[in-house]
Amino acid sequence: MDILHLVDRLEELFNQSRPIPLTRNVIVDEDKFLDIIDQMRISIPEEVRKAQQVFTQKDRVMAQAQEEANRTLQLAREKADVLVEKESLVQDAQRRAAQIVDQARIEAENIKAGADQYAIDALTNLQTELERLSVQARNGVQVLLQKQPPEKGKPES
Repeated sequence: MDILHLVDRLEELFNQSRPIPLTRNVIVDEDKFLDIIDQMRISIPEEVRKAQQVFTQKDRVMAQAQEEANRTLQLAREKADVLVEKESLVQDAQRRAAQIVDQARIEAENIKAGADQYAIDALTNLQTELERLSVQARNGVQVLLQKQPPEKGKPES
């Protein structure tokens, strides 16, 4: 379940709670409140799993790019070997092989850079979202703690 959906449900539960007259306190259904918090605990690892999938996709794209580069290099070498056998085409073959190798390197670097940027963007977004949710949760706890009546026998801080 999406963590943002759970936060919305928590806010909705708060908004539907009955106010205590002459205070800023409300009565919240404890079971519903704890159920949403449990779902949030379950959902956060799901968000982390999604981030790990992004890493896995990055690694897969990197492996594919490396494999493609290796195939291209091997193809370039094979073509170069065939051309080298023909003495009149030796220089042309070497020049063409170098172009193919350079092009393969450039393509591999571009694919790697794109995969890295995608992973950085996805993880940055996830980090920002987790930080925002952490701040919201911390603020919610503070609000709830401030609204609790002091326990008997304990001085207020």
